[in-house]
Parts: sequence; structure tokens; C-alpha cells
Amino acid sequence: MNYQLNDEQLAVQEAAREFAQKELLPGVIDRDRTMRYPAEQVAKMAELGFLGMMVSPDYGGGGMDTLSYVLAMEEISKVDSSCSVIMSVNNSLVCHGIEKKGSEEQKKKYLPRLATGEWIGSFCLSEPGSGSDATRQSTQALRDGDHYILNGTKNWITNGGTSKLHIVIAQSAPDKGHHGINAFLVETSWPGVTIGAKEDKLGIRASDTHTIMYNDVRVPVQNRIGEDGSGFAFAMKILDGGRIGIASQALGIAAGAYELALRYAQEREAFGKPIVQHQAIAFKLANMATEIDAARLLVYRAAQLKDKGLDYSMAASMAKLFASDVAMRHTVEAVQIHGGYGYVKEYHVERLMRDAKITQIYEGTSEIQRLVIARHILKGQLYPPVFY
Repeated sequence: MNYQLNDEQLAVQEAAREFAQKELLPGVIDRDRTMRYPAEQVAKMAELGFLGMMVSPDYGGGGMDTLSYVLAMEEISKVDSSCSVIMSVNNSLVCHGIEKKGSEEQKKKYLPRLATGEWIGSFCLSEPGSGSDATRQSTQALRDGDHYILNGTKNWITNGGTSKLHIVIAQSAPDKGHHGINAFLVETSWPGVTIGAKEDKLGIRASDTHTIMYNDVRVPVQNRIGEDGSGFAFAMKILDGGRIGIASQALGIAAGAYELALRYAQEREAFGKPIVQHQAIAFKLANMATEIDAARLLVYRAAQLKDKGLDYSMAASMAKLFASDVAMRHTVEAVQIHGGYGYVKEYHVERLMRDAKITQIYEGTSEIQRLVIARHILKGQLYPPVFY
């Protein structure tokens, strides 16, 4: 495979790195401590085009490839995972979902607002009684003439407190099981949409995660995405793209922790020399560098398969599974290399360790990724497609 970056991709990578270091790093610890939503930083991400990177220029987006998006996600995640998850949901789930399966009317109405950051979007799938088993949708949207009446509760919704548009997955024909599920575009200003309290989380604390309640919300039929009964298939397909975004986030968290650990090990002395020269630390750094690079190759492969229009479902699950495990494992190692300093907020690695855990959970747990991969293997697909 060819992972040599072109000039445009290198420019995106450099712009994201500069933005993360200059705009996100100052105040990131305080935003995490106070759970303060990064409104100013998100607005600047919008100005730089990071909220609609892959959206066609016809709808106000950047028209970039998935690999460029991955590069930007990695650099931003090295510094501020709260900002990167806001970016990931808006790009990978909401914008991509509308552009992939939405009607032309829906694209023209919503994508320019989302791609430019005028609006932020949310993807509403999980429920209090339905997490990994997405077929069990208690939220219902029953047909009433030229509207659907939406009732139910969604939880763990990223951007839940700030988003202006929700993609809501709901059951419209309970007797048909998952073949009766639909996806809807729901504006949060409509009567009956209620935003619950902000969750107090272990990590990604500056991102706003909320429970959303829908009480007799009237959703026009034209706001249904795709054919009647296609919502479950839509959600599963869109999550494939979302997993590339979260794999990129996990990669960035791991790489950020590694860079901090390497810098500290070069500066910190023990027994008369920098600790990087002690084999115990050098071997930790060698393992970190190797596994992070392996994760990077898996993420890049998934992105390039998506860009080439090839089947990337298995590759996306592999990338997310491995990258999230690497993030968790090596943020812990980064704390260990820092010793006591790693246990305090000033040195950042304790925050990265807390942020890493969610990458093993949202947009499909690690267990679900193994299930997806296993199903591909059972169908005879031993490995994702490769190209040279």
C-alpha cells in the first residue's frame, strides 16, 4: 500500500498540528477540569474547515479525502480529545450520513450549515436499555399522515447540548423488528425535544454528552433518511465510517502520550543519566513506537479503502479495535514513565489516559468490533482488501 502523503495531505496535517498546539493546548487542562464546552475552539475549527472536511464543495464542505480527515483527527486528538470527538461526530456520522443517504433536498438544507459549523450535529442511536444491541429500539416514530410522531429517550449523545440537528434512529413498525427501523433528521428547536443534564464523565470531559428526550415530536416525512425500514442498515453502515474517526482519535491519544513520554524521558535524569538511556524505559518507548505505528497503518488502510470505494467495514473495525487498545495500553505506560509527575494534571498524560478509555466503548465496543471482524471471517473474508 502507498502511504506516501501528497502535498495537500501534508498541508492539512501541518495546519491541524499548528491549530492544536496554538489554539487547543492553552486551557485544555482547565476545560477538562471544569467540563467547559470549547465553544471558541470549535468555532475556530469551523473557520479552518475541520467540521465538514469530506463534504462536497457543492454543499459548502472541503471535499477532502478520508485520509486527510484522519491526519487532522490524529493531530487534534494528541492535544484535546474533547474537540476531536465533536469533530468526529459532525464529520463521520452526521455529515457523512446525510451526504451518503440523504435526499438532495436534505443535503441542500442541512449540509451547508453543518459543514461550515453554523450548526453542529448529533447521532442519536444509544438508549438507556439499548447499547450494543442496536436492534432493540424503544424510541418510536409512528406514521401520522405526512408526519411521524417521535417518542423516546436517547442517551450518551455527543454534542447533545449544543447540536441543532439530530439523526435519530427509531422504530416505526415494531412487528417488523430491525426491518421497521428508520432514521430521521430532527431539528432541536422543534417542540417536544428536551435536552437532559450534561454527563459528568471520566474523560473527554469538555465535550457535552447528554440524554435527549423526545415527546410527541412531529417529524415531516421528508425528514426520513432513505426508504421506509432502512434505518438500521443506514446506522450500521454509517458507523463503519465513524469507527475510522474514533480509530483516528485513539491513534492521536496514543501518539500524544508517546510524544510527551519521550520528551520527559529525554529530560528527566536518574542515576546520572537521562532515563531514556535506561533499558527499562527505552524498551517501553520502543514498544510504544512500534504499536502506535502499526495502529497508524491500520487506520490509514481503512481510510484509503473508503476513499477508493472498496469494502472497508472489516478494516474499520480492525483499526478501531487495535488503535483503542494501543491508546489505553500506552497512555498507562506514559503515566508510568512520568512516575509521580504522570499522576498530576500539569503533565497532561493522566488526562490522555482517562480520555483513552472511551475509545474502547463508543461507536461500538471492542467486543462488538471483534464480533464484526469474526462475521467477516465466517463469510470467507480472511483479511480486508489490499491494494498496491
